[in-house]
Amino acid sequence: MLDERIMEVLARLEAEAADERERGVPPKRRSRQVAPTTGRFLFSLVAPQADCEALEIGGSRGYSAIWLGAGVRHLGGHVLSLEIDSYAAARWRENVADAGLEGWVDLVEGDAFESLARIDDVFDLVFLDAEKDDYEALFALARRKVERGALIVADNVLSHEDALGAYSRARQSDPTLSSLTLPLDRGLELTVVLGPPTHDAPE
Repeated sequence: MLDERIMEVLARLEAEAADERERGVPPKRRSRQVAPTTGRFLFSLVAPQADCEALEIGGSRGYSAIWLGAGVRHLGGHVLSLEIDSYAAARWRENVADAGLEGWVDLVEGDAFESLARIDDVFDLVFLDAEKDDYEALFALARRKVERGALIVADNVLSHEDALGAYSRARQSDPTLSSLTLPLDRGLELTVVLGPPTHDAPE
């Protein structure tokens, strides 16, 4: 699962992200990847599942996709990652190839709203790590791509609480969902889909 080839790529990406932060590279231009412990957490969510289908909305340079891909490789499965930035997408492809995970992870480059409209797959796990203003709309679209029992994980809900506090509250007040905030790294909202949305529940 986590072989030496994968670990070397992950370590390189972690070093690149740390260097960009130290040099003060503007956030929009640097790697926008999850913290290593969040990566391991994502790995732990998919690795025990057989034939797990995962969707990542916001792939950046492939760091979290590699964690997810390493996990689904264990018992079979697949990861589909969406990324709009062409430079990040090119780096994503290079890094996933370096990790040897091309057979388990695919990338769709372009606007996530347009990509999601074209996707007919059903997913067991969705990882949401995109622009914060888009979380609500992306959640509504992603929910149409999952069934009862699926898990939707949203990153940055504590580090960007001003922007995403309402997102967490909406998930936690929805009776068709079971949702909690996990104070890991930048904060994760873990949302289990219990059933279809009702007219009274936010989508």
